[in-house]
Amino acid sequence: MENLFSQLSQSVPRAKSLEELTRPLLDMLGAATGLESTYLTTIDLKADVQHVQFARNVGEMQIPEGLDVPWDDTLCKRALDEGRMYTGDVQNCWGDSDAARALGIQTYVSTPVRTQEGELLGTLCAASASRKALTPTAEPMLQLFSSLVGGWVERERLVEQLRSANATLANLALSDPLTGLPNRRAIVEQLGRFLARAKREGNKVLVGLVDMDGFKAINDTYGHPVGDQLLTEAARRMREALRATDTVGRVGGDEFVVLAPGPHEEGAQPLRMH
Repeated sequence: MENLFSQLSQSVPRAKSLEELTRPLLDMLGAATGLESTYLTTIDLKADVQHVQFARNVGEMQIPEGLDVPWDDTLCKRALDEGRMYTGDVQNCWGDSDAARALGIQTYVSTPVRTQEGELLGTLCAASASRKALTPTAEPMLQLFSSLVGGWVERERLVEQLRSANATLANLALSDPLTGLPNRRAIVEQLGRFLARAKREGNKVLVGLVDMDGFKAINDTYGHPVGDQLLTEAARRMREALRATDTVGRVGGDEFVVLAPGPHEEGAQPLRMH
């Protein structure tokens, strides 16, 4: 067990991905249990599928990575349903599993991988084609490893949620909430990029100002919801009329700005915005 902690102390801090964390764990689990195959699965309960994500195979029996098995046919589901972690006689214990029979599994041990809230993420398993006794260290090792994997997955989920939230906030900070067009801040930034590129390439930047005359009368006569519909439709039409290289943004109540790469000829003047 001391050797196990030594290996963990070396491999876990170096892991930069779930795969880098899991593969050494599968090697350690295989060495400790003496079983041919060790593997990590993910479970999609909505799709009723178990997926073998990472696997280590050292004998004739092969658990292929990428294998998908109907969840109801798996040994993992049977083990969870019965509260049984191990069997050295799969054929007599769970002989109705087509997947186990096809893979030739005779000895099987597993533990669920869960979040702290108890959500089932997958399973950590070991198996062999011959009957093997369960080693004393197998159960605590499986539980330790499953907690490491579950914690990593939760951390990765949190990081992804934070990235998504940051992207959403960044998009909101640069978007007009009504029309979805770039707002004043985004247009100023885009104009700076256009001007820098034009300077490098010796071109000009075309700037168009669109001011909807009489818009206040529409709001006063028909109400702001109708005015909002008009602004949204105007934004849609302008966006569809432009090239992929052009940009249109809303910079005021009924004011829009169009930016586009210009030609070499003189004459176009940059927009000054405050």
